[in-house]
Amino acid sequence: MKTIRLALLLAVFGGLAFAALAAERISFQGILISASHAVGQSDRRLAPYEPTLRNILRFQSFKFRGDDSASLEVPGSGSLMISDGHELVVTTESADGKSIHVKVRWTGDGRTLMNTGLVLRPGVPAVLGGPPNTDKGEVYAVILIGR
Repeated sequence: MKTIRLALLLAVFGGLAFAALAAERISFQGILISASHAVGQSDRRLAPYEPTLRNILRFQSFKFRGDDSASLEVPGSGSLMISDGHELVVTTESADGKSIHVKVRWTGDGRTLMNTGLVLRPGVPAVLGGPPNTDKGEVYAVILIGR
């Protein structure tokens, strides 16, 4: 009987220790957009983000170019291929339920477009302004969301 109790106790504490060592996972979504000063209707898929995009980027219309998502361990690293040859390399540093500390490297056309650190709030989009994508005054931008 004493042996059974000891075995159960070890199993419980072993399971708790394993759970404590298991890495937390965060889901990320990256959305590539193009922003334009031309007056027009924005892509409906961007409707939840349009007020934020207008406030931060100060453009009139927005087009969805592509997206990707990944689930990453904390700490950990992974890539999001977000379209048109653009890639986000996201490195998670820490997360506490209220914030997610990440480093983001945005590359496109074989060159680094941005290297930055962010503190994300779960579910709240971060907007990264990027380079021109045409000679018509359009620019690329990225929406990054961690959950």
